Amino acid sequence: MRIYTDEIINAICLHIASRKDISPTDVEVQLAWDEQFGYTAEVWVQGRSQYLVEANILEAIEQYLLKQYQRRVFRSQITLDADEEFWADIAD
Repeated sequence: MRIYTDEIINAICLHIASRKDISPTDVEVQLAWDEQFGYTAEVWVQGRSQYLVEANILEAIEQYLLKQYQRRVFRSQITLDADEEFWADIAD
């Protein structure tokens, strides 16, 4: 299974919204990758910015797959990758 940028962003929005008890539409996300930090996401909530590291992104995807697809996966089964867009491969 593979999910792409939009679903990864949705996963992060839903995850942050549930943690902060706000609407997912109140969360903005920008994904990034660089050699020093790997995969990150900058998240804006109510005018404040925070960065998520890869482990946080994987946690959000893990919860998203459980809630949206009823698939229980572990972080070790999720691989992030990117070229022109981001995607996550989920191993069976």
